[in-house]
Amino acid sequence: MLTSTSVRLSKETEKRLSRLALETGRTKAFYIRKIIEDHLEDMEDYYLAAETLAKIRRGEEKVYSWDETVSDIGLDS
Repeated sequence: MLTSTSVRLSKETEKRLSRLALETGRTKAFYIRKIIEDHLEDMEDYYLAAETLAKIRRGEEKVYSWDETVSDIGLDS
């Protein structure tokens, strides 16, 4: 099931989106949905990485060396 939301776009962005939709025969909603779906995971990954880095810098997250990792999973044999 799809839900609805509202987004404010600059005039230039709306113009580009309208032109793309017109030239391809797709709807603006199609492209907005596609852009969000394609980039949402990237944004989630970015913010998770930034939070993990902050935890490392605060000493709240342990960092393992390559040698420790290899040893821990038994690949050093």
